[in-house]
Amino acid sequence: MKIGVLAEAAATPVETIRYYERQGLLPAPARTEGNFRIYLPEHLARLQFIRHCRGLDMSLDEVRQLLRFKDAPGGDCHDVNQLLDAHIGHVSQRIRELRLLEKQLKALREQCSGASAAAQCGILTGLESAAREAAPGQGNKAGGHLRAVHGGPAHAGHVHEPVQATQAGLNLSSGQGS
Repeated sequence: MKIGVLAEAAATPVETIRYYERQGLLPAPARTEGNFRIYLPEHLARLQFIRHCRGLDMSLDEVRQLLRFKDAPGGDCHDVNQLLDAHIGHVSQRIRELRLLEKQLKALREQCSGASAAAQCGILTGLESAAREAAPGQGNKAGGHLRAVHGGPAHAGHVHEPVQATQAGLNLSSGQGS
């Protein structure tokens, strides 16, 4: 099958398929005399496996490791268990960070309870205050979102490190700004 057929069968954009090939996750397909890629059912099965793992928020490195285990069926499953346990730990950490972010956003939302002029908006004031208090050179860390599950650039969700309540100029226990 050609790449367009594979893309449709796997509900995956053509560029994503090419990216997975460049990353070594999908083996290079054979080519016709006209230089068209010809994919086999094995490519579709592997692509579906990759997409499912990505849907479970696994990093490309984790998927790569799982594919190595899958490609060596005689190997020990213990390493697969360890990989999944580590991923579960990353997901649990992200859930904790998301809960903290939710609390921070709710506390910020409590800063403005009614319609008023934007100049008196408690949310805008709180955000502006937090932006001024952010330490220089921290980039988006102090004022950003949650960090990625596996550190480094976010994947599948663009999440960064949580804002600390004190950096945001908020007192979470009382819901009041500082």
